[in-house]
Amino acid sequence: MLATSGEPLRIQLLGPVRVWRQGQEVPLGPPKQRAVLALLASRAGEVVGVDNIVDGLWAGDIPQTATNGVHTYVAGLRRALEPGRSRREAGAILTSVSGGYCLRMDPEQVDATLFTRRHARARRERTGGSPDEAVRWYEEALALWHGDAYSGIPGPFAAVERTRLRDLRLTAVEEWAADMLEAGRHAEAVAELSTAVGEEPLREKLRWLLMLTLYRSGRQAHALAVYTETRQLLSRELGIEPGAELRSLHQQILAGHPTLRREAEGAAPRPVRRPPRGTPDLSRPVQLPPLARGFVGRTEELDRLERLLDDERGGYGASTPIAVVDGPPGVGKTAFVLELAHRLLDRFPDGQLYVDLCGTGRQGRPLNASDALEQLLASLGVESSRMPADVAGRTTLYRSLLHGRRMLVVLDEALSADQLRPLIPRGSSCVLATSRQRFSGLAARDGAHVLTMGPLADHDAAILLTSLCGGRLRGQEAAAVRLVRLCGGLPLALRIAAEELSANPTVPLSAIVERFAAACAERESPRNREAALIRLVEWESGTGRETPGHVQVDMGDVRTVVLR
Repeated sequence: MLATSGEPLRIQLLGPVRVWRQGQEVPLGPPKQRAVLALLASRAGEVVGVDNIVDGLWAGDIPQTATNGVHTYVAGLRRALEPGRSRREAGAILTSVSGGYCLRMDPEQVDATLFTRRHARARRERTGGSPDEAVRWYEEALALWHGDAYSGIPGPFAAVERTRLRDLRLTAVEEWAADMLEAGRHAEAVAELSTAVGEEPLREKLRWLLMLTLYRSGRQAHALAVYTETRQLLSRELGIEPGAELRSLHQQILAGHPTLRREAEGAAPRPVRRPPRGTPDLSRPVQLPPLARGFVGRTEELDRLERLLDDERGGYGASTPIAVVDGPPGVGKTAFVLELAHRLLDRFPDGQLYVDLCGTGRQGRPLNASDALEQLLASLGVESSRMPADVAGRTTLYRSLLHGRRMLVVLDEALSADQLRPLIPRGSSCVLATSRQRFSGLAARDGAHVLTMGPLADHDAAILLTSLCGGRLRGQEAAAVRLVRLCGGLPLALRIAAEELSANPTVPLSAIVERFAAACAERESPRNREAALIRLVEWESGTGRETPGHVQVDMGDVRTVVLR
């Protein structure tokens, strides 16, 4: 039961961490005490183990006093949150439960949770054909932000959450802007997009939207200036040209493409077709997550799989093309599959389905085939009252609904081939899957194309690190190259390294890399250092698997080995 001791709280994580009780701000104490509150607030209503709090607050060598420190910080928070509570009285808001602590409050009293729920509601309205409602929910979600998430909060947990929420906010801005364009409200979107481009200058999707918004607002010269600035920035920072979509839009603006000109002249927005009230919209589910920020490389693998799937796709009634991408954690399997999926979108006009099968345990227990089918069928409009009870019935209904339709099905983090097989439709759809396991049997029995994903090449890894760190690497190319190689080409390790650099802006890159290299040389053989990298990315993504028996890596040393 959630309790607030008669004094409802409101917690801000989307900016400097702050707490209000009945309109009065609560003093929260030193940074690590605020960090404990932020971690507990991010999981309001759940029990968080003391060990998890320690891991979230300290990077590298964890001090022996860490556990006692957590208890001290909790005591300080209890005094701040419940000033009228006696020392002998059990806390009603911050409680001790089974070796951990729980912040007992409605999760929607925390702005970060409220943001994700409003964002999800906006997406549902968008998919359901209600762009005006979607815009309203996007704006209510974005209004919750007051600066960088977890501002001023130390520790690896805050660093990872800061990056995750920042990317989610930028995705929300992109989706909001697209809906504003659809509604013909071009000029209203310019200011927000300009601000977002300033925050994330290398994010091409934002610049594409800003160019189109400016053009449709009658500001062609400004739109072309954005392209020129983008091209110069990408050339200077990454040594690359703008992507195909940005180049295409630039050419259309120069040529005064009829579609762009018609919208620029203020043509009425296209009407949205809605299904009759009470009728599920089975026409086109759109469930693909957004593309990964800064995706680089893998061009040869993408081209090869795209050709193979196209060759196999054929016409209606052809066999279902299947591609499975496997590899270690942090190597970029999901980002790769989403990149491939977006390449294939125009081949599958009937929509996309996406399911996280939780094969790594990141979101809890892995989904069995029955649960996954229930989720897929619900996405196709099947009500719970009409849901078959067993796997066989659900499989039959699922394949019947997809028969004769061209749909793209993405199944992320599969645990086994047996988990996947009932989720493979028959006919002209396509299945893309990821896993840490290699499914040789799926290739032999089901004709799947299996690709094992390796680390990024040094050149591509350097581009990724540069895109994440920007000017932080300027003039320090040699140190950056060493850091890239020490990260083993794992994209997630590079992202974590970029967070560390961002968190230590006054420390020279060369000094960080020297400590990093010395720690690796002293503590780890190449084989064990690779295992340490894998343990790091598992820990950062919350999967927490055991290290293989032949490699013993102390988690207290992992960040020392990898990032110090």
